[in-house]
Amino acid sequence: MTGRRGLFVGLCVLDVIQAVERVPGVDEKVTALRQRVAAGGPATNAAATFAALGGDAVLVTGVGRHPLADGIRADLAGVGGGAGSLRLVDAEAGRTSPPSVSSVWVTASTGARAVVSTNAVGSAVTAPPDLADLVRETGVVLVDGHHMEVARCAARQARDSGRRVVLDGGSWKDGTDALLRDVDIAVCSAAFRPPGGDGDVVAYLLDRGVRFAAVSRGGLSILWGARGASGPVFRGEVAIPTGVRVVDTSGAGDVLHGALAYAVAGWPGERNGDHEPFVAALSFAAGIAGRSCEAFGTRDWMQA
Repeated sequence: MTGRRGLFVGLCVLDVIQAVERVPGVDEKVTALRQRVAAGGPATNAAATFAALGGDAVLVTGVGRHPLADGIRADLAGVGGGAGSLRLVDAEAGRTSPPSVSSVWVTASTGARAVVSTNAVGSAVTAPPDLADLVRETGVVLVDGHHMEVARCAARQARDSGRRVVLDGGSWKDGTDALLRDVDIAVCSAAFRPPGGDGDVVAYLLDRGVRFAAVSRGGLSILWGARGASGPVFRGEVAIPTGVRVVDTSGAGDVLHGALAYAVAGWPGERNGDHEPFVAALSFAAGIAGRSCEAFGTRDWMQA
């Protein structure tokens, strides 16, 4: 055990990941080359990564008691392998309808993936009564913007408790601007496009009070920015690993965020600091994400 604790708030789905020679066309069937079934979603995969690296993760999400939810629980129970741990807090335990299912098609020759998912549509997750205690017991809080009201509640409580808040900004969602008020670190994908923005997402995030911001761009370098304690803004890039033999890019962004949260959980207690630890954390996280791309599915890399 490393003693690092992380609280993860957001989406949990059942991922069905299939490798195909090519994505099927209209009214066409293809046979998958191989398949993995696992719990998925940005916060879920980030929590699994945190645990795989040796941390103790708590995941607040909605799963329910439909038979398909048993597959989610079984997968999460096997994460960590004794090095770390992952505890599920099901804020929708009474739900009887099926959990969201994501269909992920991975093109075998490139590792590129296509995803179809309902995400959190139809879900009614509310904050668990012990959320404040969960926040106080952790070193870092990660939110992915799904189940927005719970995310905002956790972020506010983290801010009040002096805990760092990391945003996984996969895409812009209603309520994101309000959420950003309590975010210390935002790492967003290239698909994160604030309405009315000029395209400089890093600047947009810094202007809204985020201390450290970054944008991941798939196979390109990660753009980052930081606001110094005394006011100046620093900008730069973090190179992604070279020589990666890409098998499957599924969940690579989630792994990036989970590894970043793991690094941030090891920072000293004070909230403010210079940008060097953030850049080092991004570089570490990029290396872990690259490693995950060399295995099929979202769990096999953890056994490598």
